[in-house]
Amino acid sequence: MSAVAEARGARAAYAALVSAQKSGAGISFYMRVVNRRLGRLIAAVAAQTPATPNHMTAASFASFLAGAGLLVAVEPGTAMAIGSMLLLQLGFAFDSADGQLARLRGGGSPAGEWLDHVVDSARHLLFHLAVLIGLHRLTDVSDAVLLVPLGFAFVSTVRFFAQILAEQLARRDPPPEPEAVPRFGTLIQFPADTGVLNLVVVLWAWTTTFLWAYALLGVLNAVLLVATLVRRHRELAALGREAR
Repeated sequence: MSAVAEARGARAAYAALVSAQKSGAGISFYMRVVNRRLGRLIAAVAAQTPATPNHMTAASFASFLAGAGLLVAVEPGTAMAIGSMLLLQLGFAFDSADGQLARLRGGGSPAGEWLDHVVDSARHLLFHLAVLIGLHRLTDVSDAVLLVPLGFAFVSTVRFFAQILAEQLARRDPPPEPEAVPRFGTLIQFPADTGVLNLVVVLWAWTTTFLWAYALLGVLNAVLLVATLVRRHRELAALGREAR
C-alpha cells in the first residue's frame, strides 16, 4: 500500500471512529477531549497495518512501564518529569486505541477485553508503587509520607475492582445514557482521570508541590471510592429485588 493510500485509509478510519464514538456522558475532560482523540488517531493509523488490539494493549503497558520506571530509577528533575509524564500519557492513549482498533476491525473478543482489564488493574497499582519507591529511594521525605502512595494504591485498586465487577454482575456493558449520569458527572470524575494523575507527574521535580497535588487527588479519590461503593451496592441490590 502506498503512503497516499495509507493516509487516505487512516483518514477514513478516523472518520468512521468519530461517527461511532461512544457517549461521553460522565467521562472526565482529559479522557473525553484529549485521550479518546489521541487513541482514535493511533487506532486509525494502526488499522492500516497488521497490528491488533492486543498489540495496542502491549504498547500501552510498555510505555507505562517506561514512564513509571523513570520515577523509580532517575533522580528527580524537570526533563525526567516531563519525559515520564509524556510516556505515561502515551501509554494512556494506546489504552484507548486498543478498543477503538477493535471497533474498526468489527468488535473485540472476550480474551482481548480480559487482557485490557488485567493491564489496567496492574497499571492502577504499579503507578502508586512507583511513586512510593521513587520517593523512598530518591528523596528525603519521612516514612510517614510514604503512607500517601500506599493509601492511594489501595483506593485506586479497590475502586477499579468495584467498578468492573459491578458492571459484569449487572451485565451493563453498554455505557449509561446521558440522562442517567449526574449533571456534574464530568467534574465528579475529574480526580479519577488517569490523564490528570499523569499530568501531576510534571511536578515530580518539586517534591513538596508534587506531594500536595498528589495527596489532594488521593483524598478526592477516597471520597469517590465511598460514593462508588454506595452507588454500586444500591444498583446491585435493586437488580436482586427485581430478579425475585
